[in-house]
Amino acid sequence: MIVFFSLLLCFFNICRAQQVVTGAQQFPVYLSSLKGKKIGLVVNQTSTVGNTHLVDTFQKLNIKINVIFAPEHGFRGNYSAGEKVKSGIDKQSGMKVVSLYGTNKKPTPQQLKGLDYVVFDIQDVGARFYTYISTLHYVMEACAESGIKLMILDRPNPNGFYVDGPVLDTNFKSFVGMHPVPIVHGLTVAEYAQMINGEGWLQNRIKCQLHIVKMQGYDHNYRYALPIKPSPNLPTMSSVYLYPSLCLFEGTNYSLGRGTTKPFECLGKPTNKEGDYVFTPKSIQGVADNPPHMNQVCRGYDLSSFAENVLLKQPQLYIQWLIDLYAIDSSKGSFFNPFFDKLAGTDSLRLQIITGTSEQEIRKSWEKNLQKYRTIRMKYLLYPDFRYIYKAREK
Repeated sequence: MIVFFSLLLCFFNICRAQQVVTGAQQFPVYLSSLKGKKIGLVVNQTSTVGNTHLVDTFQKLNIKINVIFAPEHGFRGNYSAGEKVKSGIDKQSGMKVVSLYGTNKKPTPQQLKGLDYVVFDIQDVGARFYTYISTLHYVMEACAESGIKLMILDRPNPNGFYVDGPVLDTNFKSFVGMHPVPIVHGLTVAEYAQMINGEGWLQNRIKCQLHIVKMQGYDHNYRYALPIKPSPNLPTMSSVYLYPSLCLFEGTNYSLGRGTTKPFECLGKPTNKEGDYVFTPKSIQGVADNPPHMNQVCRGYDLSSFAENVLLKQPQLYIQWLIDLYAIDSSKGSFFNPFFDKLAGTDSLRLQIITGTSEQEIRKSWEKNLQKYRTIRMKYLLYPDFRYIYKAREK
């Protein structure tokens, strides 16, 4: 019955998704606040209104843009994962670009000097380790310290229809996990910003002046198809849906298909004997410059159909792949690398897998903190939630 309900809900959401109006599209709501002001933009390739970039749109509307701040992957989205983004002048627009993924991840007072407003408009994917929300944290903190208002033009969370995973232990805080939230947090960027403010997560519990431009027609049941890939290695909706579960393998000796046509849709490595899918990672400039197991034949699994056939119907963080592949791996001593605990936000998941803890027991160990988080999350929601799905599962 639950599966039938989920299928019906998916069909309903596909029909309704076209009615979602993003924050950036709602000029009458916010343009008057920016007229005559000196503006900084935190944007990338996803910051569009229709087919036009927000920078071009603002320039045509005579909104003064002083500086663009670029997150991981850069203003144009052409830097590979982890690659330092350079500051400079954008050749296409002639705009000054300041990197927030290079020598500093937080705007300096000098970089913000003279600004009246900073506008944040970036498409997130709803996973704790996706670094755009870490950039959001530092931008909020810098704006708060400099007394500058931050306008957030909200966008849908494509993974906003569930909440799951271990809640981060702050002992494992890093740029891929800054806050005590689960891996799948179930919030839009604007909702997340409200939580950062409300829970006092900025330095010295300072508050940022937020001006939120909400979406119209969105709720957390929607399976929203992104019109533009949010980063180089998330080119399809299957990769976006699989990302929260598969990204944990970045902390192992497996390849996730970086440097292939199916990044975050497949899984394998050269020494793996299981699976019927074979792929060879190659260097692709701006996408995967030096991918794991480059130029080596990897054997494993094609998971591209899993998102549509399973995950969308039964949304959760899938950890059975980690459990199973560790169990059959001949190189257990090198299966995990130090990055795994940062991605998981705890060392307990790694230790549970090593000691053979079952998936059911692992999930049970998350539940107390997940329940606390769900209660906190409710305070910051701007859109209708998926609460009744939890009730259906309980029955």
